[in-house]
Amino acid sequence: MSLRLGLLGAGRIGKVHAGAIASTPGAKLVAVADAFPKAAEALAASSGAEVRSVDAIMNGADIDAVLITTPTDLHAGMIEQAAKAGKAIFCEKPIDLDVARVRACLEVVAERKASLMVGFNRRFDPNFMEVRRQIDAGAVGVVEMVSITSRDPGPPPIDYIGRSGGLFRDMTIHDFDMARWLLGEEPVSVFAAASNLVDPAIGKAGDVDSASVILTTASGRIAQISNSRRATYGYDQRIEVHGSKGLVSAENVRATTVEVANGDGYRREPLLDFFMTRYTQAYANEIGAFLKAVEGGLPMNPSGDDGLKALVLADAAVRSLREKRAVEIG
Repeated sequence: MSLRLGLLGAGRIGKVHAGAIASTPGAKLVAVADAFPKAAEALAASSGAEVRSVDAIMNGADIDAVLITTPTDLHAGMIEQAAKAGKAIFCEKPIDLDVARVRACLEVVAERKASLMVGFNRRFDPNFMEVRRQIDAGAVGVVEMVSITSRDPGPPPIDYIGRSGGLFRDMTIHDFDMARWLLGEEPVSVFAAASNLVDPAIGKAGDVDSASVILTTASGRIAQISNSRRATYGYDQRIEVHGSKGLVSAENVRATTVEVANGDGYRREPLLDFFMTRYTQAYANEIGAFLKAVEGGLPMNPSGDDGLKALVLADAAVRSLREKRAVEIG
């Protein structure tokens, strides 16, 4: 039996998820909705789905679950609508940019006993999953330090900056989730330093484009995060976990592992260009995990609570930058 899905949002990330659904046995995209009819029609045509309204998808008897990939300001309301309609829910991060709104949304999810998974796709990257497996197997002993590097090849459009919630809530939030996942303990302190080094227009829009964040847990474990909106050499995605017995790391991914050496030196393939190609398998694994959880009645992971905690860390980073001090997590 297939898990019948409705997709809310036919933009860039919606297309990525439609591709992931198509590559996942047991998942079927039934319907697509988008505020722009042509976008919905194009994605529906390429995926074999129907175009429907949001309400029709929410109330459709032939829809088991919904994927929410709309702009962020619509996420919480759609989650609540889906929960009340009895649908299983997958929602791209973040649930909302306001912590209080996220808490209110999660109360509705809990009241309705709905299943909600939040889209922190990097947990499903095969390389990062192997790092976590090695940690769980005791390969590095007790985790002491985590280092996360996440740098985009270039900044997003300026009009996106203003509605994104800022670097910490839009970009670093993925790294906050990864840090929590790898540390094995909740951070209790956040210190952030950030600048405008890439594009002055980003600063004029009220945001930063280059940042370093240090998270500390109650036992003293440390996570270091390095972010930039510019990496001229490609999409830079690396993690390293150091522990009492050793170290495990995941390096950047390239199209192939081929290396050419000659009189001009060594030449390797460039890094993959952005998240659509770098995390293709992660998105497929993510949909597979969502399907398995829905069909098996299993707890969702990452959960709504994971989404809330990552946003709390993002808010703390914003406050830390503004107040130029470490911020304690209450």
